Amino acid sequence: MNDTIVVALISFLGTCIGSFAGMNLIKYRINQLEKKVEKHNNVVERTYHLEDDIKYIKEEIKELKERS
Repeated sequence: MNDTIVVALISFLGTCIGSFAGMNLIKYRINQLEKKVEKHNNVVERTYHLEDDIKYIKEEIKELKERS
């Protein structure tokens, strides 16, 4: 075989291995990002419920003050 062909095959093999490793890293990072987004969404939902609870409590306090 010609030296050029051998070098080309080795380069191609290295490129394939590097691409495969890069894709696995991208998949891992996307999964980590999805977990962070899920946590964020849970915090937003909990905050919304807390705001509703606070609104209800404020209304109750106002009614109690009006009764006094």
